[in-house]
Amino acid sequence: MLCHSHKLRMPLLPMLFTIFLTLPTLSLSVSCPLNFTLIRYRPSSDSAKRCNYILQALRTLQSDYLHRTGFFSPPSNTHFFCWNALQSSTQQYDIRSSCNLPSFSISLSCNNITNRSQFQDSLSPSALKSVWNACNQSLSSVVACALCTKALSNLDSHLTDNTADCKAVASVYAASFSDLQDPESAKCLFNDGLSSSGSTGKRRTILIVVFCVLAFFLLVFGVFRAYVRMKQKKNVGKIVMALGLGSGLDSMNQSTTLIRFTFDEIKNATRNFAGDNIIGKGGYGNVYRGILFDGTHVALKRFKNCSVSGDASFTHEVEVIASVRHVNLVALRGYCTATTNLEGHQRIIVTELMENGSVYDHLFGSAKHKLSWPIRQKIALGTARGLAYLHYGAQPSIIHRDIKASNILLDHKFEAKVADFGLAKFNPEGMTHMSTRVAGTKGYVAPEYALYGQLTERSDVFSFGVVLLELLSGKRALQMDNDGQPSALTDFAWSLVRNGKALDVIEDGIPELGPIEILEKYVLVAVLCCHPQLYARPTMDQVVKMLDTEESVSSLIKQPISCIAGRIDTEKSE
Repeated sequence: MLCHSHKLRMPLLPMLFTIFLTLPTLSLSVSCPLNFTLIRYRPSSDSAKRCNYILQALRTLQSDYLHRTGFFSPPSNTHFFCWNALQSSTQQYDIRSSCNLPSFSISLSCNNITNRSQFQDSLSPSALKSVWNACNQSLSSVVACALCTKALSNLDSHLTDNTADCKAVASVYAASFSDLQDPESAKCLFNDGLSSSGSTGKRRTILIVVFCVLAFFLLVFGVFRAYVRMKQKKNVGKIVMALGLGSGLDSMNQSTTLIRFTFDEIKNATRNFAGDNIIGKGGYGNVYRGILFDGTHVALKRFKNCSVSGDASFTHEVEVIASVRHVNLVALRGYCTATTNLEGHQRIIVTELMENGSVYDHLFGSAKHKLSWPIRQKIALGTARGLAYLHYGAQPSIIHRDIKASNILLDHKFEAKVADFGLAKFNPEGMTHMSTRVAGTKGYVAPEYALYGQLTERSDVFSFGVVLLELLSGKRALQMDNDGQPSALTDFAWSLVRNGKALDVIEDGIPELGPIEILEKYVLVAVLCCHPQLYARPTMDQVVKMLDTEESVSSLIKQPISCIAGRIDTEKSE
């Protein structure tokens, strides 16, 4: 039996040996995620040049991988196969022993950084912006290469682990958004790793000369530009004095909490305001989708027909958004103010991008599927919390004045965020109400505000109630009846509640419909918020408690007058 078993195993040995030898070759194309089509081996009798080329090739592969996946290196279990693939592409030249490269490991060790987000978080926005502006171009010219190299060298102070790997990480990051097919760009970014001291010294000399020349021309240009700006400032100052305007933009520009983008950065982010990037339109102008230099997706609100006389309203909106921070309020990323010969006055607000659009888009737009009840409930509660913060968390408190379905935006998780503060008013502490000209949108304006210009926080409560009714019913705030007259959703809901048919307000076919008692409670809260009598409405704090807890809804007061505030002509501006 032993001999028989031995005879069975013997023929398998050559086969297993053959499989063992061919296994790495068979696994290379499958197991290594790097794109080796980007590199071509160039033989050279000079070992230094060979090694330098190999390093450039490796860094190019890492840059392409970062561009595609967001990670600096592929998974560690693929490193062996990637090394073998790199070895094969160099026509069997022994890259490990000849170039003193570490065996198999192709990861970079720098401050425990493994992906793009970690690298960007370790740098200041100004440093990232500098690298983007200097390196996001062809680096074939000496000047372009010098500027990019200078920007990368400035990152040393941010990367505490100031090693060769950290310098490589910075270069790989810069190469990930440059032209990887350009061999000169690779030479510029990756030529320092294995260069001889002589070539390094020569290159350093060239860079010093280039920077000296650049410094001279920049100095001359700076003096000239300062002179031109001084002349322009005097002329603009005369215009401002003549119009009686304040210095809102000046004070805003001096704020250290806001990022001021250049107009060129805005144009790059929106592909020069391409039409397919428009995600919203209004009386103020268009809203564009854009991508900043650091890869962040943002929304850009571009005001139309801008002039110096309109800077006060623009400054006001920026200051309102900048003064608040809450998960249910749209966050400000920055702004842009510029004046050019071709485009004239440009005023742009940059905010976080809301991937799921607005509540209006889903209720009345082109959305293919109805919002489920859990999402509608989440939107209602998030909007209520955002308004409660404006009324009682912000100092001074803020009255939004234009709460409506199109101003409630939704992020990728359908978290509601209140947006568009163009009509917002700061409410000084101790004031019970403000008297002001009416502004807002038909169907959402509270009666006392539409009729008498009496503005309080509960004016926003009324508007919230209308939005909540839209969420519950799927109907618009104002509709035309059979006689062509405007019919208010608030009147429709009030009549059903008075007749004990509160559940008839709920839209048919809502997916994942909730418990009946919760649905009825939300209808009663919405109707109570829309009460025509000012002090019969709850505060937004009370609304949050009623929606989020078992807090009971107060007894409804019968409606004494019509709620059709939309019949009153309202204005969108002061």
